[in-house]
Amino acid sequence: MTRKAISDFPNFDEEDALRSQGYDLIAGIDEVGRGALAGPVVASAVILPHPADLPWLKFVRDSKELNSGQRETLFDSINGEAVAVGTGVVPSEVIDSMNILKATKLAMIQAVEKLLKQPGFLIIDRVTLPRCPIPQRGITRGDKLCLSIACASIIAKVTRDRMMDEFDRTYPGYGFAQHKGYGTEAHMSSLRRLGPSPIHRLYFAPLRNLIAGENSTSAKRREAVQSEFPLR
Repeated sequence: MTRKAISDFPNFDEEDALRSQGYDLIAGIDEVGRGALAGPVVASAVILPHPADLPWLKFVRDSKELNSGQRETLFDSINGEAVAVGTGVVPSEVIDSMNILKATKLAMIQAVEKLLKQPGFLIIDRVTLPRCPIPQRGITRGDKLCLSIACASIIAKVTRDRMMDEFDRTYPGYGFAQHKGYGTEAHMSSLRRLGPSPIHRLYFAPLRNLIAGENSTSAKRREAVQSEFPLR
């Protein structure tokens, strides 16, 4: 991995500022899969040790900036040396029932609940969790700025990618192992060819439009048949 200028790194500035205010065990939280058309939304919470003299930390980035091999290596390092790691998973049918923002926050709350040690403060990428009583702060671009959040993004990304690889075997033909459920052209082409699978988020606009288009086409076909062979 190639290092960039130090200002480009996720760092401990936010965590250190909170520790100076008396907070201990600070959990970084991030999600993966919020914008996908299929599969779960996954959130992870990570509490890193303090002080953290861990050589692999200098390679931590927002998961989107790493390749799969780098993420897998860091996934093992984080799980091996973090104070605590928790992950929450909300499947597509629950996303459809409550909307993606609520589902994302639910996954984050699950991740916090699965931590083996109770954090004193939460730093979260972009959002806050009003239903969670722990003191917290939402940080814009938190996955690029804060090491704890960036580590959480890696745990969530690897966890979800592995799930999508398994879904690819369960529902072949959609290419889930390649696009991980996001709306690529290859994914949309498979949807038009095969229709939605059981893990597709049916309330998302591309799926709604696809289903509406299929229903419209079916209705037109019925009308054409009925006009050619009217009921008597």
